[in-house]
Amino acid sequence: MKKGAMAFVPAGKGTPGPTVDAGRLHPGANAPIADLDLTALRTAIDARLSSLIPPPGAAPATLNAALRYSLLAPGKRLRPLLTMATAAHFGAHPDSALDAGCAIEMVHTASLVLDDLPSMDNAHLRRGQATTHRVFGEDMAVLTAVTLLNRAYGTLAALDHLAPLVRLELIQLTEQSVGTNGLAAGQTRDLHERTAADSVGKIEQINFEKTGVLFVLAVESGARIAGISDHRLNHMRTFARHLGCAFQTLDDVLDQAATTESTGKDVGKDGARLTAVTTDGVSGARALARKHLDLALAAADACPSERPTLRPFLETLFAGVSA
Repeated sequence: MKKGAMAFVPAGKGTPGPTVDAGRLHPGANAPIADLDLTALRTAIDARLSSLIPPPGAAPATLNAALRYSLLAPGKRLRPLLTMATAAHFGAHPDSALDAGCAIEMVHTASLVLDDLPSMDNAHLRRGQATTHRVFGEDMAVLTAVTLLNRAYGTLAALDHLAPLVRLELIQLTEQSVGTNGLAAGQTRDLHERTAADSVGKIEQINFEKTGVLFVLAVESGARIAGISDHRLNHMRTFARHLGCAFQTLDDVLDQAATTESTGKDVGKDGARLTAVTTDGVSGARALARKHLDLALAAADACPSERPTLRPFLETLFAGVSA
């Protein structure tokens, strides 16, 4: 991928944001849309996330410190990247999906803060730093998660460059991804229904609810912002579901085969629970991840674009993943 400023050609749908200080991107002229500079994208996302929450020192000081500590911790920003890349793939300016992607990152961070609590996974490390509850206390961790979820919905409601119906669709999609068919359901099943004797099908469903739903949300949000048809949305949902499976399978590999230092979070948390690694070993799990990635790419190819973005984007993200 090319280094330097991110280069996109605006394509009619969506309105570029006003300032680089707010984390917005400036499109270059006549550059192919497939030339994604992930470093530039992440920089823009981080800047925009920072601008969407209260500044350092704002009252109440402890809550806002915990908020910034959690949301701005170093991360892959995969979900907002995916939202923007999908919008770009279908011809929208990537800035039109920046805030929607940031809202999804807020939801994701809230889920991590809750997942790390002593009453759930009791994690000590996340994104290379101590978990929120270990630094600020369990009470502030819960309030941080609630605040992030609340801010995510507020961010979506403020997307005034989108038609009201599109904004409403994004809010509804987010609600479905968080609730009883999404993150909350997956976490409940993971805590209370997951055992070493589970079927692979059940484990994949739990993993989808815990992880995959936000991949579907990111892709569908970017696609709806770009205004694609319902028929093409079905292909993109398939794409996102397989992408989520690939990502979660690789995460299972890291839990068993990587170190805390290399991942920036606790490893060995799966224990005796059934995963692709416990059933097929590390090499088998990597092969499964590659299979899901290939299926995701096939679904993306079923929605061709004059400015293809998703295939080079995924091939960069998953470079080195092979059977």
